[in-house]
Amino acid sequence: MACTLPSRPRYPTTRRAPAPILTSVPVVGVLTAGGDCPGLNAAIRAVVVRVAAEPDGRVVGILNGWEGLMEGTVRPLGRDDVRGILARGGTILGTSRKDPYLHGEGLASVLPTLKAEGIDRLVVIGGDGSLRTAARLADEGVSVVGIPKTIDNDIAGTDYSFGFDTAIQVVSDAIDRLTTTAEAHHRIIVLEVMGRTTGWIAVYGGIAGGAEAILVPEEPYDLADLADRLRRRHEAGHTYSIVVVAEGVPDPSGAETLAGVDAYGFARLGGVATEIGPALERLTGYETRVTILGHLQRGGTPTAFDRVLATRMGLAAAEACLAGASGVMVGVRGSTLTTTDLWEGCAEPRLVPSDLLAQARWFFA
Repeated sequence: MACTLPSRPRYPTTRRAPAPILTSVPVVGVLTAGGDCPGLNAAIRAVVVRVAAEPDGRVVGILNGWEGLMEGTVRPLGRDDVRGILARGGTILGTSRKDPYLHGEGLASVLPTLKAEGIDRLVVIGGDGSLRTAARLADEGVSVVGIPKTIDNDIAGTDYSFGFDTAIQVVSDAIDRLTTTAEAHHRIIVLEVMGRTTGWIAVYGGIAGGAEAILVPEEPYDLADLADRLRRRHEAGHTYSIVVVAEGVPDPSGAETLAGVDAYGFARLGGVATEIGPALERLTGYETRVTILGHLQRGGTPTAFDRVLATRMGLAAAEACLAGASGVMVGVRGSTLTTTDLWEGCAEPRLVPSDLLAQARWFFA
């Protein structure tokens, strides 16, 4: 059954100046919200190290994302608490998809914890949904700085988000392995990767792995045409093919593939490869297999690139907090760290540009 995802609401491009509602003591709270990704611990570590360098600087770690802020579940974080976590995947603080505006009463749900812990600056490490919540809190007077994290690399206001590089390394490694077995058995293999609304992982991973076709949410696809191209490739003597598919691509009938609903009521996409794979087998006559990478892309140790990027963003967020900034998100343009309005980072997803897709097509079957 097709699932219609909620449309992204439109948000204001300007914000009233926040009215301070907490003290000015340099106590910084930090939380990781939404899906996990490699590099979270590196960012946490950087925030703690920078804030702890200030006289009386103190960091309060908020456990399990917004849920911890709503329920008052926290722990102090000093330099000794973040030693040895740079290379670890996941997050020492834990995370959840609970949201104070969806599962609580907004500001009223988190204000008691902020006051009880003396937190007057909050660092939110999250994706577009978490940053949207952070922006709403900033509108209501909480001093908030965001750090973008997502393996999908689709947050506006930054060229890269940490976690992405690790994810595409996992994808390219998987393609290398799948290519050898596809070649041995003369098969087509359809590889499904993450990417709900954008195809950054599919495109970068597909290019790096030498895929014969890449299907992304940004562009429609013609399955019959794809099957014809793959059939011609096989008939020419290249008797295997790798097709990379982003999970947000519609199935051959044009419907979204729903993989269930999570504990917080959010729809989960996934499994479109199990629809595309059999269809390609029928159309080409070649044996087809399906692999869904799933959470392998989000787990494990971060790459060196993601460790450095997360560290730089964590330091920049701490600096912004200590300077009294609010309602901003740190990011990177080229190699330069930047700050931008939180609303810019979460209003619309950053799509794969058409020229990158065009470059990938030069290598298709």
